[in-house]
Amino acid sequence: MSKVDIEEMLDRYLKGEASPEEIERIETWLNNYRHPASEWQQMEQTSREQWLDGLFNEIQESAGINNPKVATMQPQILWRNIAAVAAVIALFFAVYLEWPAEQNKVAPVKLTELIVPVNQRSQISLADGSEIQVNSGSELKYPKVFNGKTREVYLSGEAYFDIKHDASRPFIIHTGKVITTVLGTAFNIKEDNQLHAVIVTVTRGKVSVANGNEPLGTITLNQQISFNVINHHYIQKNVDAKQVIAWQQSDLHFADITFADAVEQLHQRFKVKISFANEKVKNCRFTGTALKAEKLDNVLKVICAFNNATYQTKADGSIIIDGPGCN
Repeated sequence: MSKVDIEEMLDRYLKGEASPEEIERIETWLNNYRHPASEWQQMEQTSREQWLDGLFNEIQESAGINNPKVATMQPQILWRNIAAVAAVIALFFAVYLEWPAEQNKVAPVKLTELIVPVNQRSQISLADGSEIQVNSGSELKYPKVFNGKTREVYLSGEAYFDIKHDASRPFIIHTGKVITTVLGTAFNIKEDNQLHAVIVTVTRGKVSVANGNEPLGTITLNQQISFNVINHHYIQKNVDAKQVIAWQQSDLHFADITFADAVEQLHQRFKVKISFANEKVKNCRFTGTALKAEKLDNVLKVICAFNNATYQTKADGSIIIDGPGCN
């Protein structure tokens, strides 16, 4: 039975033109479903579906009696039932029309979780054609299919995004409370727990960065926003984006950089704490390439030899570098 048929049946009831059997069925239905609204918010999705099925079936059964007899209702009974039926009609159609929205609230989009172990990296392709490279020790949550007006994922750690352009559906990355929004571009996001910062760097296109509802800025190629999640201060500056995303490559390239900058690259790649016993060692500059830099020990042996330095691995796994240093 259609909604029109249901409306006509209830309209006959309101006008006092329903048959005795229709009245009895409707009265029973009203008694069974008189106060469903108070229970609705406490129901789980399965219970709501069962309730809706029962409600609709009851209406169909109530409307399915084709008895031509007509009963005359007393005014006081009629008005009492008018109020009851009007309330049920309003509830039924409100539930009928708003059910998809309610269903979305009760059953949010299921996310796939990618956890990348330390000293490993992972690359995935999303349903929209976007490519994401996830760094070691990071976690990405994403839906298998983007069905809404936006494309949203959740990042903890570091990842490089190459997003497929879609002007009608912005791509949004949640990194804690920091929200990065793009239409189609390439950029790096790093959640640095040691610096208590979220760092966004653009390699192509344009990116908008915000702290919740508070806009922080819009950045383009070779620009970066670093947001401190504790004091909420942020810095927007120009950088060499290629250096920022060097963690994606198997090889490590050191082009006339200081030992301190090289150690930062090693920290990003291997997630190991490295410090200097002599601050002067940080100033030493060198150029070199570590091919297939998969083991930290092998890389350190080479660059320490370049800079007349030594290194030692402590019991907690951290590394300390020493040497005469450079002025």
